[in-house]
Amino acid sequence: MDPARAAELSGTVAEKMLHYRRDESGWKTCRSGKGVTISWRPSTEFPGNLYKGEGIINGTPEEVWKFLLPADNGLRAKWDENVKDLQVLELIKDDLFIIRTITPSAAMKLISPRDFVDLVLIKKYDDGTITSNASYVDYPSCPPQSGYVRGFNHPCGCFCEPVPGERNKTHVVSFFQTDLSGYLPQNVVNSFFPHSMAEFYNNLQKAVNKLQE
Repeated sequence: MDPARAAELSGTVAEKMLHYRRDESGWKTCRSGKGVTISWRPSTEFPGNLYKGEGIINGTPEEVWKFLLPADNGLRAKWDENVKDLQVLELIKDDLFIIRTITPSAAMKLISPRDFVDLVLIKKYDDGTITSNASYVDYPSCPPQSGYVRGFNHPCGCFCEPVPGERNKTHVVSFFQTDLSGYLPQNVVNSFFPHSMAEFYNNLQKAVNKLQE
């Protein structure tokens, strides 16, 4: 992919992510418990919802980030039940790349295996926050493949934020707005995301705990 075009697209996504993070209007809580809150509001990107997850993870931002980093043979596929495999298709820069994510069947197999091709920017802020900023990209070298429904991630990602006065804790804020494609009942989609995002936080904490043992 043309590096200048990739930088432009990813910069726009990062700006949208920062806007989502700062804009507190319109969120409706759909799931809450065990220190994790999942909220939603209508997406402005597609006819679906933008979901936000928030929770405190015991671990420094650097420790937590190791488990969120999209990478070949990385840790993400080892703990995240919704990620079967991650493949880096093109490394544009150290902090900018194109990945293919493969997800397993879900919701008692009502949702068949999916794959997603995204442009991802890793961005760090002066306060120590580490972020991933991703969105789908048309990548002819990786067309839809047999056995997987091609889904589309609209601007999404995670913020790993330091907690003031709590060096060994991280405020993880995640945003998802995914078009799963295919012919899925809306009630299946609406119930899947809040549940899977809550499990994301639960499994992330378990993975970080193992690192600290």
